[in-house]
Amino acid sequence: MTDSAAPTDWPWPDDLDGPIAAPGHHRVIFENERVRVLETVIRAGDTAPVHTHRRPTALYVSSGSHFVRRDEHGEVMLDTREGDPPFEMPPVLWSDFTPAHTLENTGDDDLVVIGVELKD
Repeated sequence: MTDSAAPTDWPWPDDLDGPIAAPGHHRVIFENERVRVLETVIRAGDTAPVHTHRRPTALYVSSGSHFVRRDEHGEVMLDTREGDPPFEMPPVLWSDFTPAHTLENTGDDDLVVIGVELKD
């Protein structure tokens, strides 16, 4: 789930930042001048609305689940239920840049991720 490098100009409005656009699913649990730490919780059967993450992020998955990630137009970007071999959520991920998306938890477990965003 590593995405391409972040562009120099973030193309979305500030209100699409995860904690602003999807506050029921993203919560800032720590922030200083170097990092912002987010807790992301998407309950089984729930969908986080369109949002994005504007900084490179180390992700720690404390509870994984199957999910469908769709772009801002509703097109499927990733469905973890598909594929051969089947998708297995790694415990730690790196994401350079995440385009605007929704995330639907299609599994039986809550999806819980702690993200450490690196600031400039």
